[in-house]
Amino acid sequence: MPDVPAVMTFDDLIKQGILEIGDGYRAKLEELGGSGPLFLRAGLLAEHGINWAGAEHFRPNLASRLEAKLGRPGDVMVTTKGNSVGRTGYIPPNAPQFVYSPHLSYWRSTNSAELSPGFLRYWSRGPEFTAQLNAMGNSTDMAPYLSLVDQKRLRISLPSIKVQQAIGAVLGALDHKITINDSIARACDVLRTQRLKHWVYSNREMTRECPLSSAAEFINGRAFTKDASRTGRMVIRISEINSGPSNSTVYNEIEVPDVHLARPGDVLFAWSGSLAVARWYRPEAIINQHIFKVVPRDGLPVWLVFELVQTELAVFKAIAAGKATTMGHIQRHHLDNPVTVPVESYLTALDAELCPLWQRALAAERESLTLAELRDTLLPKLMSGEIRIRDAEKTLEAVT
Repeated sequence: MPDVPAVMTFDDLIKQGILEIGDGYRAKLEELGGSGPLFLRAGLLAEHGINWAGAEHFRPNLASRLEAKLGRPGDVMVTTKGNSVGRTGYIPPNAPQFVYSPHLSYWRSTNSAELSPGFLRYWSRGPEFTAQLNAMGNSTDMAPYLSLVDQKRLRISLPSIKVQQAIGAVLGALDHKITINDSIARACDVLRTQRLKHWVYSNREMTRECPLSSAAEFINGRAFTKDASRTGRMVIRISEINSGPSNSTVYNEIEVPDVHLARPGDVLFAWSGSLAVARWYRPEAIINQHIFKVVPRDGLPVWLVFELVQTELAVFKAIAAGKATTMGHIQRHHLDNPVTVPVESYLTALDAELCPLWQRALAAERESLTLAELRDTLLPKLMSGEIRIRDAEKTLEAVT
């Protein structure tokens, strides 16, 4: 007989002792700045996971006060306020000790024999939750907000625990491969940076100094979000560089000059607000204002200009922080800061060693996009029963 899901509300599951939900801790400024648990703000939840490095620490003497708000591996968290409301994430087994912020809620299975944490993880990304979230948003003119009362009204279709576990295993395998790829990309980037620093330190006589602006051309984006069509190419803003696409991401079908397009492998530098340098690995997209496309000059390799900008990033951030404006930024003349570049006669050998690390990181990021697309294609079909677990497993074997 086919597996017929049982439709229940979150409130039903809570009353049966199967589910726990809660919200975060409202931290005071004086409680932060120590070496205690991390304070996980909603903005640190990105497309491919959590930016733990960006979190502040609580003071260690607050442990008893924070205990009820500590996150646990296997939790599903959801943003509850602002433009990113409804973005969900999953707490991995190796997560550091942390406390949820007030703009985050958590969903926690308290009986894994009835509710698989892995199934809950993917249900939170699926059409059943999304449809209910959209309906709630359309019922009010107020700013987006997902209260605990709203969450208790959510209805979830629960198949048998065996099917729940199988769905979680299939989709989890794809996310596991994505996590591995992310680790490969980070390792390649760290190794490349360290190797370059060591080479420069050991071979000062084989380097030269030049202005950063002579090593690369910095092409500023333009205001391409106006009259956006919601279809076409993504418009890259600072939020897309930092966290990837979200519900607020803008798309546009307009034609733009080639210099304002980003393609996989291009270097982008957000010079205003939240300063960052990034390797673009997504499909061709449009570069918005406040972001430079960094184009190497004089045959310098792209990985090197990335490293040169990254070397100066701390200085640029300090300059931006000192601006007496609402949005800190740097100016064109700051790009004339001197940087150290290998002389041409040694650059070929160095490029042969370090360019493969750049390319391997880019390939891992690109593969993760393909895996994420497959995951997002399988998810609704598995949840609805449109495809069988066995067929999904065969698809999985072909890509992992």
